[in-house]
Amino acid sequence: MAPNEAIRDRITSIVESNEVVLFMKGNRAMPQCGFSGRVVQILDSLLPEYETVDVLADPEIRDGIKEFSSWPTIPQLYVKGEFLGGCDIISDLYNSGELHTQFGLKAPERTVPKIEITDAAAARFREFLERSPGKELALSIDARNQPSLGLAPPQGNEIVAESNGIKVLMDLGTSARADGTKIDAVEQNGSVGFRIDVPPAAAGAGTGAAPSVRQASPSDIKKMIDEGAQFEFLDVRTPEEREMASIDGARLLDDEAAKALQALPKDTTLVFHCHHGGRSQAAAEHFARLGFTDVINMSGGIDAWATEVDPDTPRY
Repeated sequence: MAPNEAIRDRITSIVESNEVVLFMKGNRAMPQCGFSGRVVQILDSLLPEYETVDVLADPEIRDGIKEFSSWPTIPQLYVKGEFLGGCDIISDLYNSGELHTQFGLKAPERTVPKIEITDAAAARFREFLERSPGKELALSIDARNQPSLGLAPPQGNEIVAESNGIKVLMDLGTSARADGTKIDAVEQNGSVGFRIDVPPAAAGAGTGAAPSVRQASPSDIKKMIDEGAQFEFLDVRTPEEREMASIDGARLLDDEAAKALQALPKDTTLVFHCHHGGRSQAAAEHFARLGFTDVINMSGGIDAWATEVDPDTPRY
């Protein structure tokens, strides 16, 4: 059998043996790119279980799936043997409610949140919009309740709120978190920026919102180690990063480790770290959603460990 035929047979077997499978960079607990992370966030909000395939761990699959699907980018989602698309298409299907229907779920409520745009902010937005015909203000509030603003052309499936004559586009996840949000213009050092206040009542609301994850410094984690505290220490970086620098006792969160963790008692203490703390926060939130009650993100990651705890740890 020719190599390309063998790879095609492997991919066919994966697709046919899993009702929902996502070919991605990283895995469900540890996405290694923003596009993969976005699709995982969507799927996590809809499904308790689905399969992922880490293309970074298998270059043959990484190249083969692009030819198999006639699709040039990763991630790629298959449902019941059918290729649905990549990040943009999955996001559109999610926002339209078609993805819910695909999974046999009730169509989502499209409640328009109440937001407030101050006069000062509205005046600035009008200036930007006049210079960007065909675009509208787009608000995003991620699973950690971190907001961001931008200008984007309407796609037709967004939820649209309006305040002070300004339309605001948002996806389903953002709309569930945005109620009561206030946007104001702030002048600092001669330039104008925007302040986005997401009230506590909205923070954490809606499907896919961030569960409780504690933050601890590298010094705090080192103290736990020195005092003999029992916990699972997980490294959510790539194997290549671990070759450059690692912390004794930390285990790579690969597929095998992720499955082993899910079998542990839900009161097991889990500590996650990455390079700077962002990827580990996402992984920590994932396991908190699975029901783990004592989940910690090591703030600053291994880079902060090198400065606070062990200066012999290589920095990169």
